[in-house]
Amino acid sequence: MDYQNRAGSKFGGGGVASTSATNADRRERLRKLALETIDLDKDPYFFKNHVGSFECRLCLTVHQNDGSYLAHTQGRKHQTNLARRAAREQKEGRAGTDPVTGLPIGMVGAQVSVRKNVVKIGRPGYKITKIRDPVTRQQGLLFQLQYPEISPDVQPKVRFMSAYEQKVDDPPDKNFQYMLVAAEPYETCGFKLQAREVDRTNDRFWTWWDSDLKEFWVQVMFKTEREERYSGVPGLAPAGLPRR
Repeated sequence: MDYQNRAGSKFGGGGVASTSATNADRRERLRKLALETIDLDKDPYFFKNHVGSFECRLCLTVHQNDGSYLAHTQGRKHQTNLARRAAREQKEGRAGTDPVTGLPIGMVGAQVSVRKNVVKIGRPGYKITKIRDPVTRQQGLLFQLQYPEISPDVQPKVRFMSAYEQKVDDPPDKNFQYMLVAAEPYETCGFKLQAREVDRTNDRFWTWWDSDLKEFWVQVMFKTEREERYSGVPGLAPAGLPRR
């Protein structure tokens, strides 16, 4: 470290570097060393989040710039976690990874599924209607989504997600669940619903894709409070149906 050219010191006098200056110089040396051995584009643990910070998926740390992340990769915590992961994979009998492709050695040259990079064109139009069964008095929702520019041979897919799986509402609220509808090249639509059990019996829950009008229909019926409370009790008939 060059001590004699420090601000406020005489030529040849040098002076003692402060703790912050020493740490800054150490991080810069580690960053330069990491740049010679690490390619961030191929680092499986390097992740840039939505706020512009950098995260290490292995150590679960957050860094303000790539230099801080590179210095972290040369530190004791990251190297220890790398050694622990390698030991665990060796113990579980997993194959090593190829340094070029990042795939397991046994899969190099094999045919693997590659995630497609699809350019999203926005969200589809949708309409939501509240419905109610006059017999069982069940409440539900009817979703109608329009996909006029959907990709050929693609049908929308539906998935239910708990509040603890999503990362939009923080902290998660256990009183709600989320219904996701995905269809390329549109963005995935998420609908926030009450965390009530969905009735999937007797075609209460169904989906229908109209390939001519490019419309996707989803009906969701919720179980009544009585059915949720006594679900699975032998000999109990559903609400609105006669007992035998």
